[in-house]
Amino acid sequence: MTVAYYPLLILLGPLTAAVAIGLFERQIGRKAYRIGTAAQVASLAISLFVLYRAGASTEPIHVPLSPADGGLFQFGLYIDRLAAVMLTLVSTIGFLIFRFAIRYMEQETGRARFHGLLNLMTVILLCMVASRNLLMLFVFWQLISWMLYLLVHNYSHPASVEAAGKTYTLLRIGDVAFLAGVVLAYRTYGTLEFPQLFIKAAQVQESFSLGGFLIGTPTVITLLIFVGAMSKSVQFPMHTWLAGNLYAPTPVTALLHAGIINAGGFLMNRLAPLYGLSPATLHIALLVGLLTTLMGATMMLTQNDIKKTLAHSTVGQMGYMIMECGLGGFALAIFHLIAHGLFKATVFLDSGHVIHAARREPRHPPLHDKHDKVEIALEEGDFSRLTWGAGFLMTLILPLVLVLTAHGALRIPLLDSQGVVIFLFFIWVTSSQAILTLYRLQAVSSWKVAALMLFTMLSVVVTYLYAAEGLTHFLYPAPGEAAGYFQAAALHGWLFDFLVGATALLIISGWAVIYARSHGFSIRMPDRAEVLMTHFYVLFMNRLYLEAFYARLGRRIQRWTRWLDLSMPFKIIFGLTAFIVVLGRLFPAAARAGELSAGHLAIFLVAALFLPLFPLHGLYVTALTRLPGVFPAALALLLPLSGFYAIGGLLPEISAELREGIGLLALFGAFYGTIKAIGQFRVERLLAYGGVALFSILWWYLAGAGNAAPRGALYAGAAALITGGLFFAWGMVRARYGHLDLDRIGGLARPMPRFALLLSLFVTAAMGLPPFGLFSGLIEMLTNRSVPLSWDLAVIALAWLGASWLFVHLMQRLLFGPHRTDLQYTDLRGGEAAPLAIALLILLVIGIAPNTFFPTDPATRDLPPTSEQTASAEGEAHAVTPHEGATRAPMINLQRATASVEGEAPAASPTEGATQAPIIN
Repeated sequence: MTVAYYPLLILLGPLTAAVAIGLFERQIGRKAYRIGTAAQVASLAISLFVLYRAGASTEPIHVPLSPADGGLFQFGLYIDRLAAVMLTLVSTIGFLIFRFAIRYMEQETGRARFHGLLNLMTVILLCMVASRNLLMLFVFWQLISWMLYLLVHNYSHPASVEAAGKTYTLLRIGDVAFLAGVVLAYRTYGTLEFPQLFIKAAQVQESFSLGGFLIGTPTVITLLIFVGAMSKSVQFPMHTWLAGNLYAPTPVTALLHAGIINAGGFLMNRLAPLYGLSPATLHIALLVGLLTTLMGATMMLTQNDIKKTLAHSTVGQMGYMIMECGLGGFALAIFHLIAHGLFKATVFLDSGHVIHAARREPRHPPLHDKHDKVEIALEEGDFSRLTWGAGFLMTLILPLVLVLTAHGALRIPLLDSQGVVIFLFFIWVTSSQAILTLYRLQAVSSWKVAALMLFTMLSVVVTYLYAAEGLTHFLYPAPGEAAGYFQAAALHGWLFDFLVGATALLIISGWAVIYARSHGFSIRMPDRAEVLMTHFYVLFMNRLYLEAFYARLGRRIQRWTRWLDLSMPFKIIFGLTAFIVVLGRLFPAAARAGELSAGHLAIFLVAALFLPLFPLHGLYVTALTRLPGVFPAALALLLPLSGFYAIGGLLPEISAELREGIGLLALFGAFYGTIKAIGQFRVERLLAYGGVALFSILWWYLAGAGNAAPRGALYAGAAALITGGLFFAWGMVRARYGHLDLDRIGGLARPMPRFALLLSLFVTAAMGLPPFGLFSGLIEMLTNRSVPLSWDLAVIALAWLGASWLFVHLMQRLLFGPHRTDLQYTDLRGGEAAPLAIALLILLVIGIAPNTFFPTDPATRDLPPTSEQTASAEGEAHAVTPHEGATRAPMINLQRATASVEGEAPAASPTEGATQAPIIN
């Protein structure tokens, strides 16, 4: 592995543009855009040089950005051939969109903020594709969700604000599933570094027991991560957020469709060795991709708006890409996302021009006239047998002949696996679609159209055979690696034949329908079938009513939570259920309850009251919602810290059985606090119950770990600062405008920009987003392998998802939309903003510098050394023997993976694998 630092300049290009325009545009004017352009050009040039260097060597380039012994949070760049290709693609698209956005946003008052966020999004994308480990990838993965929320809406436009909220909710569901996959991966394999992770995954054979069924660990992990890929890459049924973002400025939609939604395909390629160990996940990905392709293409054909048509075209193409991954063609997916990204960026940047031209001229584009002539020609029987025959033969026969000839010349056996047949399959589908389109557009021509069809066919075949296969060998140069992925994803023979046969039947049916129409034949259909087809057309035109279903579901959840908040039977039933479950766990330990003295019991009660533990959270909620002035903010900070200090010394005295009961109460409290917070319309009660949910997660960790420091201290301090800061900010609003609920105030972003900035940063921290301390504390607690973890993870994930929704909903209701005209607004003064800024600075410090707080996990000591550790100890890497490579699964090349960590790792015996198993019940 080569260590170099010049690839950092790729990130500095868009970062320089973001700073120059976002912060200094008013001072230096147009010079800021020239500086940004020069920086973007330099970034693109360096990315091309990195691509050249990556192609000249199979050794990845490593850019270390954190100490080698920094613990779990290891940051740096890991640039192999895949990362180099993606860096070049993102830099190219980012530069083109940046240049377009300069003129597009020239007359907008918020252009400096827009350019700053747009370029910062490009930096985050670059960091994501070059991440050195799975945790770093996840950090930037969820930052993309948040940045997209900030970019896609106009703050004063209610429809776009609502669409942005729906977008973030669906993306957050994927983020939570991704987090669960990251946690399970670390607890199972003890590392998140890519080369080491792939080695351990192939060596350690573990499984989870779910309802009596044993499921392999790679399958569970890859399925959870795949849900994250589904949300970003708009897979059915998580695709609905894409069409709602058409209100966004054109540069944002171009970047979204050309870059951001390709993240799912990149993620599956980055983790291809892990997905190669789970054929079940690949088959599920194939099914999801196939369903998304069909749904997206059908909905595209029924839309009457150009941007909605393009959006659903993107949905279909993303399904196509995921389907390629599901078939084992990971490099095909990269080839697809490159071509689609460049094409779709161009189309979206030009869509505004087409819309304006159509408004000036009702018959624009001229293509409609040609299409009408085609329809008239078909109806009148002006039919070209040469065109039809050429299209039919080239669609069905010529691709097979060319592929067989080319593979024979390249000496690639056709029947060794399904991999080559998959190449043929995608060539067939792509060429057929192109030729059918040409025929529809130019049916009345003759030899010219036939020649154009032949040229199209040759272009598609040559592109797939040489460009796609060349990219496959470029990305996966190890012998047998790409073939191993095809083999891992291989379907049953009859199923694969059915898939190909059904596609062939659809293509033949299309040509048959054209032939029948040209000769005046009509296909008889029952009246009921005609009515059914009309209903289906309306159904797909309205996008299966999924958006309306999700909106109704969200409203019902809010109504249910508000009803539960006011329902005394719910409180009684929930409390009794928690009491019975906890009592059942504590009954065996009843004899040991006397070991705690009266003083210890008093300390525990004080800790449970101050650091809210269900069902003793009443004092905390009452103090924060009833006291006036700044007292709620002060108590929100001091009470939990006092309770944490009190319980810290008592935990070692509590037996494991009693701590298990406390952990169960904490999980009930996390669920209860989340439900109560979602149902509130009074801001102070929402914040109080949100704090109960956050501190319940802390109680769960304390009960499992049996000690309070240092991971718990990091999380406790961050949660207390966040709740205290939010109460302080709301206290400033309440002091100005009185006791108002969320339905009576909003739109504060424009009249109170300083307050809006600080509140949005606190909400970012409260949702558990990096780089603030709550995220670091949560990750450190969840990955602590000394804490048992089973279904607890699901409860914590749901609580985190609920907290994310309620805090972003709070920000959305307070800051965005139209503001009231009957109020006299005054922004925060310097003395009021200073405490909030100091709290944010502390949250930032404890968020980005937690590495030295925690010792290295003992479970990771037997792992292969990292590049920095080996370089400092031995000076250079050792190669592994061919025998070691032979012990690996066929889809993962051990020599390449081991060389990338620059150290010789002894193979783990079955006994060693068993001793390193995660603590999962």
